[in-house]
Amino acid sequence: MKLIIDTDPGIDDAMAIAYAAAAPEIDLIGLTTVFGNTHVHQSSRNARFLLHKLGIDAPVAEGAPHRRGADSHTPSEHVHGPEGFGDITEIPQVGSNHTMTAAEFLVDQAREHKGELVVCAVGPLTNIADAMQLDPEFAGNIKRLVIMGGAVFCPGNITEHAEANIYNDALAADAVFASPPDTVLVGLDVTLKTLYANADFEALAARSADMGGFLRDISKFYLKFYKDIGGLEGCGLHDSTAVIACTHEPMFEMVETGLRVVAEGTQIGATRPDTGRPTVRVCRDVDGAGVVSLFTDRVASLP
Repeated sequence: MKLIIDTDPGIDDAMAIAYAAAAPEIDLIGLTTVFGNTHVHQSSRNARFLLHKLGIDAPVAEGAPHRRGADSHTPSEHVHGPEGFGDITEIPQVGSNHTMTAAEFLVDQAREHKGELVVCAVGPLTNIADAMQLDPEFAGNIKRLVIMGGAVFCPGNITEHAEANIYNDALAADAVFASPPDTVLVGLDVTLKTLYANADFEALAARSADMGGFLRDISKFYLKFYKDIGGLEGCGLHDSTAVIACTHEPMFEMVETGLRVVAEGTQIGATRPDTGRPTVRVCRDVDGAGVVSLFTDRVASLP
């Protein structure tokens, strides 16, 4: 399966990219970057570093620096650290970005791999909305869009009502759901059922000294956030669960519904069912233990 991950690395993004690199079903043909966990230039640097570390020769195309209607962005440093990788702050600049913007690259690759390309968006949906605006055929050219985002049937994580990726650009998310491609939404309804604990990271590092060890090291900051804020003894495999949904749909229970995103007011970013819109598949349940086991086994195969 040909895959592009639209990403804002980010600790859980790094985990998802490592999983994609290890999964035999996935041909990772590029990363597009967006603001979110970090500033977009940090996202791009981190994405290029990860691909280099994983030995993957694939382009990184930089995208939106902030949400629609804004002129700046404040990253989630309290969640992912000042550079996106927890306590690790010295991340080398490796290579350079693609000459195309993220939206241009998405449109180009969707045309080149028409009917084959899956796009997994694990950050704000600004680049996806921009690609749809740039080329009205984009939604029909891709095989599927898998989104890590939303809290349709459960509380949010950035506010009572909203999940962070959707909240960070509610206007873009609503534009995507207004005329979606074949879409699967992997939100907090399922990703918080895939907790990965400190012991899991230690076991992963014992089997994969380089990449597993790196993920263990950057996870310490992330695990502390989950413990301090939510009292949880682990972090959700948010972005990795979305990548797994690209190839292992039978592990998920889904319902079909149209969606609308609240774009203003006290409930901004809330993702609500809307029967008047085209349907997407929303994950309502997951084999959480199976996702954790699959993630570990695949990433443990890396050096």
